[in-house]
Amino acid sequence: MALVHAILAVLVEEPCSGYDLRKRFEGSVGFFWKASFQQIYRELTKLEEQGLLSSQSIQQESRPDKKIYSVTEAGRQYLSEWIAQPSEVNPPKDDLLVKLFAGYLVPQETMLQELEHHRQQHLKQLSIYQTIEKSYFQNLESLPSERKFQYLTLRRGIQYETGWLEWCEEAMSLLRN
Repeated sequence: MALVHAILAVLVEEPCSGYDLRKRFEGSVGFFWKASFQQIYRELTKLEEQGLLSSQSIQQESRPDKKIYSVTEAGRQYLSEWIAQPSEVNPPKDDLLVKLFAGYLVPQETMLQELEHHRQQHLKQLSIYQTIEKSYFQNLESLPSERKFQYLTLRRGIQYETGWLEWCEEAMSLLRN
């Protein structure tokens, strides 16, 4: 997957400015695909040049004009074709796992502290996901189709965090014994 796909996936839902896109990114695909403001703005320009996005300038008082980006029919087609292609399983890139692999080189307490640090981060992320679930996905039977897909993405995040926490507890227990 490339950043272009993540941007199109967010914009296909609703046109918005680059700034608003970044904010929406943080609360949606940003949970599993990171991008800086600079990366997003650079991609928006490329996507518009390629005809996958169009923009409309909106004049603002006492502020610079802003562009509202929307996905063109060519952009929808491009995204649809990408979605239809089989995805490969990507190995995780996790510096904690590399540290743990060679963790015998440092005192055991060092690795236990690192695991606890990560455990706290994953607890926090799980709490965020659970709050989103309670706020936006109460009645699953009445969800429109596009929201069901978003819910499935959220459920994967919850399962990921839950599994990670279970593994972390197992790892810490093994190292303590």
